Amino acid sequence: MTGSRRRPLQAAVIGDSSPPEHVVRMAEELGRLLGRLGITVVCGGLGGVMEGVSRGARETGGLVVGIVPSHRLEEANPWCTVVVPTGMGHARNVLTALAGDFVVALGGGAGTLSEMCFAWIHGRPIFVLEGAGGWADRLGGAQLDARGAMRIRSCGSLQELERALRETFGPLP
Repeated sequence: MTGSRRRPLQAAVIGDSSPPEHVVRMAEELGRLLGRLGITVVCGGLGGVMEGVSRGARETGGLVVGIVPSHRLEEANPWCTVVVPTGMGHARNVLTALAGDFVVALGGGAGTLSEMCFAWIHGRPIFVLEGAGGWADRLGGAQLDARGAMRIRSCGSLQELERALRETFGPLP
């Protein structure tokens, strides 16, 4: 926590549940970055991008919150520190999007798109890591409608994402 912030930042990380292996590796590296910066990872708690980012964050001692679609705690990937069972199915996407001070998207299908839309409607900054495909790559740089004050920010690397986070939120560890 820095400045007047009373709690660590929370990143809602969204993306495919069954992505190609290179996207899982991207998610792991993202998790390591967020963990190193002291940013809590919030995700859907399942596999793919969610498991990759969870594993990376935990490897650096980070906190990971998994918001799972069923009522079963054991549904979460083993890297989640805290599990929130919702029993809501895909409707839990709104919770995931709103639980972050910002959203980072990697790839993604319809579920990821819904989370990006909820984040946009509620004014959460959205960053995409380029190269994962899916909706994240398609919407990088876009402005979804007149509601948003900023465009979805496309980042070509983790270093670029870190710079963007520092520009947006000020000093980070």
